[in-house]
Amino acid sequence: MGAHMPRRGEILFEKVKDAPHAQLPIRATDESACLDLHSAEDTVLLPGQVTLVRTGLKMRPPRGTFLEVRPRSGLSSRGVIMVNAPGTIDRDYALEVKVPLALLFGESYPIRAGDRIAQVRVVPNPAPTARWGRVPTRGNRTGGFGSTGR
Repeated sequence: MGAHMPRRGEILFEKVKDAPHAQLPIRATDESACLDLHSAEDTVLLPGQVTLVRTGLKMRPPRGTFLEVRPRSGLSSRGVIMVNAPGTIDRDYALEVKVPLALLFGESYPIRAGDRIAQVRVVPNPAPTARWGRVPTRGNRTGGFGSTGR
């Protein structure tokens, strides 16, 4: 198969030209559900700001799927969160993937090129459609947010 023909179920990654530190995502263990995404740059997170951290990668999920970018629990314990989590990478998205990170506490948090900043996983995409119709009014859930309690 050619360089641009992924095998069935394989994610195709392309390094962005101006990202020499971009790394191919890897699974931390054989049982990991996701591939770890790495930063392609050195940057510093400051409290109260969202920083789009470069991965240096374009991504193409397998046919019939999309990619979900998820936060890393190890970063959250240090006050670093991924806003807009999980993020969705559609099959037709053709630009570099950047991860929006924010710092909740502390004065700053350094990110170095090569640091693991997020995870990506393949999700089946049943190609949803929409139509008008009547939504059933019966059911046990009558409240809004938090309707099932704490």
